[in-house]
Amino acid sequence: MAELRWRRAAALADVREGEIIGLHVADASVALVRHEGTVYAIDNLCTHDFALLSQGFLESGEIECPLHAARFDVVTGKCLEGPAMADLRVYPVRIENGEVYIGLPGG
Repeated sequence: MAELRWRRAAALADVREGEIIGLHVADASVALVRHEGTVYAIDNLCTHDFALLSQGFLESGEIECPLHAARFDVVTGKCLEGPAMADLRVYPVRIENGEVYIGLPGG
């Protein structure tokens, strides 16, 4: 299994409950979501048609793509409703000293 590179993504205070933050961390386009107090990191790009999920809608732990309404689970990245068929990549998250870090593949 590849080693993770932990990269700072945001200040924890900037990741508010029920909001989606889109950002670039290293070479990854990531969406950060705080859902029920936990911060999750998933791919920010819809697997269907290159729409930014950070411009979509968040409800009950699901992100809806703004372009064609595909829905994804923010915890698992699982595609819940098409037209997308592929799941999103999820990234491990850790919180240290009020900062959010994301684990990216690579040494």
